[in-house]
Amino acid sequence: MEAGIFLRSMPLIPSGHHLPSFRQYSRISANLQGGYKGVRPKTEVIADWVSNNDDAVRSLPIYVGGISLLGVLFNRTASGIAPVADASSSQSRADLLTIGLAVTNILAGLVWLSIRPKTISVVPPRGVECERIHSNIPDVVASELTWAWESLETVTCCRSLVIVYDGVCVLQIGYASVSSSNDGEAPTVVDSVKLMQGSIYQGVIKSGSQSYLANLSLYPGKSELPFLPSNTQAVILQPIGDKGIAILGGDTIRGFTTSDQAWITLIGEKLDATLSKHITSSIPLPSGTTT
Repeated sequence: MEAGIFLRSMPLIPSGHHLPSFRQYSRISANLQGGYKGVRPKTEVIADWVSNNDDAVRSLPIYVGGISLLGVLFNRTASGIAPVADASSSQSRADLLTIGLAVTNILAGLVWLSIRPKTISVVPPRGVECERIHSNIPDVVASELTWAWESLETVTCCRSLVIVYDGVCVLQIGYASVSSSNDGEAPTVVDSVKLMQGSIYQGVIKSGSQSYLANLSLYPGKSELPFLPSNTQAVILQPIGDKGIAILGGDTIRGFTTSDQAWITLIGEKLDATLSKHITSSIPLPSGTTT
């Protein structure tokens, strides 16, 4: 009896400590052993089959139309009807209607075969890799700029990143065009003054919203971005507050998705907070060189 009282009065757990949640652990373990129990994406059997047999589906109307024509000819031959159509005969009128539908099917199949969606592929940037960070930038800002670049390069189709803030190019990283001067394979240096005078920069700063050039080759303003590789496929112009801009070059036409654009907007806001805090108030950037 005394032993029982002693055991009941002893604290099993020291004060300030808690047992680990074994129930939660066992539930996770069961899910891992038994497989995923949640909602699974719906499988579209017909859509998958059509995409995997694109050529056969596009040719299908031609086969249907050809078989229909052969069926009409066989029917008239087997029925002993004269090959010349007679408007007074109901059979002839039905055959004419069937022939018209068959020819329509054949023409539709030919159109489907001649018109195909253009395949959008990744285009390797034609240029040289570079990594230029302004020499007067604090380490905390440089690390955040590097983080932004590594994140964008990994998650999106971004292959070039240029950030101009307060009239100075603070970052040029990724692929850049080859300089036309006699510097061998040196990357083209960003001319901040000339960029800020261009219509692209002025338009983005004035609107205060992101601008997406999904197919850069269709925009005459691409001449204002000579530092990007000549075969850059898409560009996002993201304002950084009212003092800067981030220019992202992609390797795929329409490669930046809607979620990418929203995420880049958030990154621009974060960079604006960091740059305005550590540069404008503490270390103003002279128009010096980058490293």
